Formats: sequence, structure tokens, C-alpha cells
Amino acid sequence: MPETTPSAPAGQPKAAPFGQSPVTGPTPNKGFEAAALKRMGLVVRQLEELLPLAGAGSDIGKDVLKALNLLVKHVPAGSVTPADEKAQLERMSMANTQNNQQMQALRQQMQQPQQRQAA
Repeated sequence: MPETTPSAPAGQPKAAPFGQSPVTGPTPNKGFEAAALKRMGLVVRQLEELLPLAGAGSDIGKDVLKALNLLVKHVPAGSVTPADEKAQLERMSMANTQNNQQMQALRQQMQQPQQRQAA
């Protein structure tokens, strides 16, 4: 007959070894949550602008409507201001500029070995 090791009584969670469990559990960062809601509001606004282009009866339009119905529950009306939109556009523009600089540097690095091999 196989031996079984004793475990915690039924209904009680098994405790972690002493010193290996955190004192408190992770807590959500309310600042990140607020920023996420702002960005979600921008996404909702963009989806609302996209819907007439796709047409509500098309397959794409139906999926956009599903997404809107899910996201609108979390974003209060009027939560996105013109200043929020401007800040998001500036953030995306800066990220695009940085990405372009990195891509140019990578292209230069890739061209240098090719030039050495041709010589």
C-alpha cells in the first residue's frame, strides 16, 4: 500500500513555509488604473469613429460593436477631454520619433557589414 504524506486538514489552505510568503498581497496602483481608463476612453472614441467607416452591418462593424459594448461599461461619459487627446497624440508622436531613430541606427549597422564584405 503506498504511503501518503500528511497534509492540511480538508477545507484549510496549505500554509507556505515560514519566511517565504509576503506580508501583504499585491495592491493595484490607482495611478496606473486611472491612466488606463483615460487611454481606454481614447480607444472607445476611436472605435466610435471607426464604426461608420466599417458599417454596423458588416462583419468588422459587428466586432467593433461587440468591443464597444464591453469597453463602454468601464469608461464614464465625458472622461476623455481634448487635452487628453492632445497628450496622447504627443505621446504617440514622441514614440514614433524614437522608433524611427532606432530603426535608422539599425539600418546603418546592417549596411556596414555589407559594405565591408563588398570591399
